[in-house]
Amino acid sequence: MTEEIAVIPGDGIGQEVTPAAIEVLETVGKFEFVEAEAGDRVKDETGEALPEETYELAASADATLFGAAGETAADVILPLREAVGSFVNVRPARAYPGVDALRPETDLVFLRENTEGVYSGHENRLSEDLSTLTRVVTSSASERLAEFACEYVSDGEYDGFTVAHKANVMRETDGRFREDVLRVADERGVHADEELMDAFATHVCLDPEQFEVIVCPNLAGDVLSDLAAGLVGGLGLLPSANIGEDNALFEPVHGTAPDIAGEGVANPTAAILSAAMLLDHLGYAEESARVDEAITSVLEEGPRTADLGGEASTEDVTSAVVERL
Repeated sequence: MTEEIAVIPGDGIGQEVTPAAIEVLETVGKFEFVEAEAGDRVKDETGEALPEETYELAASADATLFGAAGETAADVILPLREAVGSFVNVRPARAYPGVDALRPETDLVFLRENTEGVYSGHENRLSEDLSTLTRVVTSSASERLAEFACEYVSDGEYDGFTVAHKANVMRETDGRFREDVLRVADERGVHADEELMDAFATHVCLDPEQFEVIVCPNLAGDVLSDLAAGLVGGLGLLPSANIGEDNALFEPVHGTAPDIAGEGVANPTAAILSAAMLLDHLGYAEESARVDEAITSVLEEGPRTADLGGEASTEDVTSAVVERL
């Protein structure tokens, strides 16, 4: 049976890096790709940033590959994560040989709660002077993330994980998150330590090697993983996976990069690494490893795009990866 992969390029450089990822996937396997639309352009044309048929495709496909969305990002990616039932966002941040990284020793994985926190959408403008945001944290979501984290570190042979939180201030919400995650780790016999998220932001910059896997609430995971991108050479190197019980969505962490969109110079690395994560999720571990090795070789030896100090086009880098495969 051929797996069906929903492809949603979206806006800006999403239209350029997503085809690169597809070309790599076609090199290592046989899949059925079904393309759908979402994002700013679609909203301008139809009034909907995420058409119902796109949502349904993501919900029914074996996996989804997403590019980027612009001003409508929240109206696109949050429902798409819901469509695949995602409860954890997996974001590796790793420095590669040959890349001018601020901290070349960095090799981190962020496991970010993906359903609640301040991204739950409960905002209100109550007056000319007052707006409110309700933060949602449940034990069920925190425990589910903790169970995933325990499985992840055990399968990956990590020593354990670090919980990054702000329970000293947000005592009821982050306090609940902290308690539930640490309790599950203790019950599973997995080592877990903890850091206040602001202290973590300092410590990871000074000595990233002291961390491996970091478990975070939603907003903290978003911000801290972007911070880690600065340690390894930029957002163009960060893939991500939105994992659900039976489905998943894969996307580069970077946005639409409107300043270079359409010029053919976008770095396809994050999209290709997202495709590698997709392969691993579907059970193609060997093919996933091959893609990872190929992109690592290209990053080390070139060609490289301008964000990494080179002069190569998106097509040049993609062709180099395919050639190595």
